[in-house]
Amino acid sequence: MVAHDESRFDVVVVGCGVAGLSAAVAAAEAGAKVALLERSTYEERGGNTRYTEAYLRMKSETELAHDFESLMVDNSGYYIQPDFAESTVRDYENWSPVVKALPFTDPELISTFTESVPPAIAWLKAHGVSFGEAGFYGLTPRPSPRIAVNGGGLQLVETMTACAEKAGVRFFYEMTAYELVQSADGRVCGVKATDTGNVPRQFDCRAVILASGGFQGNSEMVIRYIGAKGRYLRPVAPGGYYNKGEGIKMALHIGAAPSGDFAEYHGQPIDPRSSASEALVMVYPYGVLINREGRRFIDEAPGTIDAHYEETIRLIAEQKKGIAYCILDDKINRISNWKRCVRSDQPPESAPDIASLARKMGFDGEAAQRTIDEYNRACGSGQFDPHTLDGLATAGLSPRKSNYAVPLDTPPFHAYPIISANTFTLGGLKVNSNAQVVKNEGCVLPGLYAAGETMGLYYGRYPGATSVLRGAVFGRRAGEHAATARR
Repeated sequence: MVAHDESRFDVVVVGCGVAGLSAAVAAAEAGAKVALLERSTYEERGGNTRYTEAYLRMKSETELAHDFESLMVDNSGYYIQPDFAESTVRDYENWSPVVKALPFTDPELISTFTESVPPAIAWLKAHGVSFGEAGFYGLTPRPSPRIAVNGGGLQLVETMTACAEKAGVRFFYEMTAYELVQSADGRVCGVKATDTGNVPRQFDCRAVILASGGFQGNSEMVIRYIGAKGRYLRPVAPGGYYNKGEGIKMALHIGAAPSGDFAEYHGQPIDPRSSASEALVMVYPYGVLINREGRRFIDEAPGTIDAHYEETIRLIAEQKKGIAYCILDDKINRISNWKRCVRSDQPPESAPDIASLARKMGFDGEAAQRTIDEYNRACGSGQFDPHTLDGLATAGLSPRKSNYAVPLDTPPFHAYPIISANTFTLGGLKVNSNAQVVKNEGCVLPGLYAAGETMGLYYGRYPGATSVLRGAVFGRRAGEHAATARR
């Protein structure tokens, strides 16, 4: 059993990724007695953060990318009633309860996020996290800049864990939270959890911070919210399997308002044959994508891959069996650095002709040959340049290919299978600028906070390289506010 002094805390944090660690460190340094519950072992702690490359949508440590705020606004919700939207120009305190609980990303939340990023970076740096250049899996320049955490998410987890331990945070590994405890007046005052032996524990506190990720590791929730295509999705990295949605479920159960796009997810194109973390296949703009029926279904190169791959992989998930095949010919080997676009540890399948390739891979070979013949006839003349958007497009072909349209006519032919990985889900909990969870009635749920993937922030398309920042910013804010509110 947990001793009495190990079951009563000021703040209990659920989750050990960037959001949870930021919350725990911030709360402890503000004087709170903090417990952190993590369902994984010590060696596997950190959830998705442990495996991310931790790219940040920033020009430098003090300046956001030019499109940071505009992308947040563009992906903040759907068809909000105009008078509700207009009312958000008032101070937040003067918003109606209905508007405060609406399923959209509040302008105030976006402003708080953007303004808080540089201070959060400085705070992380003061705790030993360092930053440098970000790598890239594409051959064309990114449309907006990035920096990265040196050492990636693993280093971020290691550094902030050490800071939390130094600040006196008490860690409980292999401990899964499943239910919130409320006092008679409705305040969240604890959390129930179980260890690997299914022994129940109760941690009493004055505030709970939910930072336990999304629900990408819970197949039932994925299918329930994302739909039938969800059965083909798998987490992009091992840490995602620990994100089973309990934090979201237990808060919704006591009346928390939902926010974020429950029907969508941030996805990446991966090789299903690989067990590697983020086994990306980003070379498909230089070939064609076909489904199991041997047909093309999308423009493989409408623009830079970094700006368009999410639309591609979501459509891949809707194909038969949730899979597509990137077909290349041997001219790919004339591009000296093309392998930087592939992070799978598996080589492509190769064959002297499309029919042989189809037998290996399981797609319709006859239809695929007709598709490629039709594609080859639609390719025009022009200068192929894989390092820029070359405008070399097909003519009279549907769907069109807007760039890199060169015939696939040089054997041997090569193919990578591609499925859509579920990097993280977008649906979560409605929070205010202090990361306090908002009820369906528009007021806060006293004593309850959410940060990272557990909070709902994104709708539609994920603004890349903002999720680690979301975790750091709102985890820190939650920790500081919870520690102050306890007094």
